[in-house]
Amino acid sequence: MARREKKPVHHVQMTDGKRAIIQQLLQEYDIETAEDIQDALKDLLGGTIKEMMEAEMDDHLGYGKSERINRDDQSDYRNGTKRKQVNTSYGSMTIDVPQDRNSTFEPQVVKKRQKDISGLDQKIISMYAKGMTTRQISDTLMDIYGFEASEGFISDVTDKLLPQIEEWQNRPLDDVYPVVFIDAIHYSVRDNGVIRKLAAYVMLGINLEGKKEVLTIEVGQNESAKYWLSVLNSLKNRGVRDILIICADGLTGIKEAINTAFPQTEYQRCIVHQVRNTLKYVADKDRKAFAADLKKIYHAPNADRAAEIRDTVSEKWSEKYPNAMKSWTTNWDAITPIFKFSAEVRAVIYTTNAIESLNSTYRKLNRQRSVFPSDQALLKALYLATFEATKKWTMPIRNWGKVYGELSIMYEGRIPE
Repeated sequence: MARREKKPVHHVQMTDGKRAIIQQLLQEYDIETAEDIQDALKDLLGGTIKEMMEAEMDDHLGYGKSERINRDDQSDYRNGTKRKQVNTSYGSMTIDVPQDRNSTFEPQVVKKRQKDISGLDQKIISMYAKGMTTRQISDTLMDIYGFEASEGFISDVTDKLLPQIEEWQNRPLDDVYPVVFIDAIHYSVRDNGVIRKLAAYVMLGINLEGKKEVLTIEVGQNESAKYWLSVLNSLKNRGVRDILIICADGLTGIKEAINTAFPQTEYQRCIVHQVRNTLKYVADKDRKAFAADLKKIYHAPNADRAAEIRDTVSEKWSEKYPNAMKSWTTNWDAITPIFKFSAEVRAVIYTTNAIESLNSTYRKLNRQRSVFPSDQALLKALYLATFEATKKWTMPIRNWGKVYGELSIMYEGRIPE
């Protein structure tokens, strides 16, 4: 497990100059409590901003505020101030922004239309990434910072992520991925007042270095061969030339789409999902024994032996659970590719550790939010959750050297040796 990086501790270094300033503050503001310190700093911040803006206006006009000038000789001059409310680390405050007659002054300390100088945007995005709703974020800001942020304002802040998401979704990819996993997680989303279930499809690649990489996240489309072909073609358009193995559950149309977009790619039915789907038919008291029998199938030394065990397991449980093993026969051609590999390669394919750790992050969003207000809100939350989860992905998966060597022999000429 990756160690959490400690934040650097700020060590105060006192100087004679600092001591003199502190003594002046104590006298000027009659400071007795920590709250008094906050109020003093807030007042000082407002005064400092005002003085800096006035200096910027001096520079813009070419003369100081106290200088006497002949307005007839000037093309532009001061035109009073305009009040503006901004959010700071010390709460909300009102500042007086200098104005000029020609409206050409562009302040840099607090820019036009800037309403936050506290790093609030990043705080909001961080809370949104943790799955908090806009209402929860608004309440938290009021409790901690003492100023009101409407749900609309919070949505506007998080909407700034949309160009980043689009850029990320369209970034160039590697030309070859040895393994790509496709999985789906379902969320409740409000659509014109109606709550409906939407699937978020995640494509996770293992690159040539053995490192995990989220290739794309797709929200809301219905599964079909046409849909999956468009998704796979999008990967091709972003530079993907070949995928050795695509591992997925029985997504409607995925097999046909793979055959069209990547004809050489092997489609491997996800063993974990196959087992889960089978055990849905089984009573709790029999699940442990049934799961142990299924394990014998996918641990078999080869496909022929696996088929024999499959038939034995089917016969053993058919009277009690006649439909439980049906999908093993129906999907056998998509289950069998795994049997030509060693235990190390099989572990990469049928143990879904690579994608399950990511999914656990996504599932937290379901626990924290019962309903997302829109599919766009869901996409923003998924993007932020992905960004947080993938920060830790710095190392190759286990035994990658051996896995890569075997894949380069099995798929000769398709990946560098």
